[in-house]
Amino acid sequence: MAVVCGVAVASVYAGQPMLGPMGHDLGVPAGSLGRFVAAGQLGYLAGLVLLVPLGDVLDRRRLIAVHLVLVAVGAAVTAAAPGAWAAYCGLAVAGVFAVVVQTAVAYTAAHAAPAERGRDLGIVTSGVVIGILGGRVLAGVLAGVWGWRSVYVVLAVLAVVLAVLVLVVLPADVRSGSARYGQVLRSFGGLFTQPVFLGRGLIAFFLFASFGTLWSGMALPLADAPWHLGEAQIGLFGVAGLAGALGAARSGRWGDAGHARRVTGIALALLIASWAAIGQLPWSLLWLGLGVVLLDFAVQVVHVSNQHVLTAAYPERTSTAIGGYMVFYSLGSALGATATTALFESFGWGGSVVLGAGLAGCAVVVWGVAAARQRPSCQIRAVSS
Repeated sequence: MAVVCGVAVASVYAGQPMLGPMGHDLGVPAGSLGRFVAAGQLGYLAGLVLLVPLGDVLDRRRLIAVHLVLVAVGAAVTAAAPGAWAAYCGLAVAGVFAVVVQTAVAYTAAHAAPAERGRDLGIVTSGVVIGILGGRVLAGVLAGVWGWRSVYVVLAVLAVVLAVLVLVVLPADVRSGSARYGQVLRSFGGLFTQPVFLGRGLIAFFLFASFGTLWSGMALPLADAPWHLGEAQIGLFGVAGLAGALGAARSGRWGDAGHARRVTGIALALLIASWAAIGQLPWSLLWLGLGVVLLDFAVQVVHVSNQHVLTAAYPERTSTAIGGYMVFYSLGSALGATATTALFESFGWGGSVVLGAGLAGCAVVVWGVAAARQRPSCQIRAVSS
């Protein structure tokens, strides 16, 4: 499941260290390069709403296999794109079916023992992080040797191979048949009125907007003066992010121990602090690397904690709850990707840093409001007991 998640999510994020060459090849100006990332994210959003709820109705194993094949189709279209619009379409298709990640997470949550759910989700989610960050390293290397199109060819082949392996290796996950797609889809909207879901979703929105601000914008100043780094060198910063994120792979155990709320607050404070180091990019690559490690550690901790809370709160609607949560993720990532490239063109890296730190601050505010609302009810229960 971790490998499936890694390959699927890489189809959405692998282009970020290659935005410059992609734009040059396809005739897209610098201020509009964020559209490549946004196309995949908006496709992902559509898939979250329309496809992820199917996991509460159909056999998730077959869904995972079919979606992987269609991720391969989108990646192949992108690799062969003669112009920008064809690339946007290919990335959108890959994004739509990259929601196989959420089906894999739901599959894992359904088969995990309750006391180990957080641990198992942490392992599978580490595959997502490897895809997002490790995919950048692979993309940078391949693009430097064979060009950016080779990255999407490799992803297409990997997705097809994994689709076959899923059908061979995974046990079936047959649904009871009591739920209907229309019912599940209608219940999707009802989640957005529930405080626990809405609070965790808004945290994810600002969290991944801050994350996208860094990873979609960082390639531009690194390719410019004074660094003039190539695609392969820029992609290596994914190793720093990977180290930070994998350092948080065991964070699910903190949720199993009942510390999800406290850990979320600490991690969000670290997220804000990371931007102080990231802001040193024009003068120091070492500080940038340290900031990247800290940012990705914080993002992974919060993301795992969010999913742990939601799968425990909605055990009968795991796919729908995770899909709804990831709507916030997708919208936040798209916002960060498009805003950072536009701000960089007008205000330089300083504008992107202010944006990223401000978005992290908004996540802290949401967490604080949610914690304040929960505390009185906890105190009342304690007094009653």
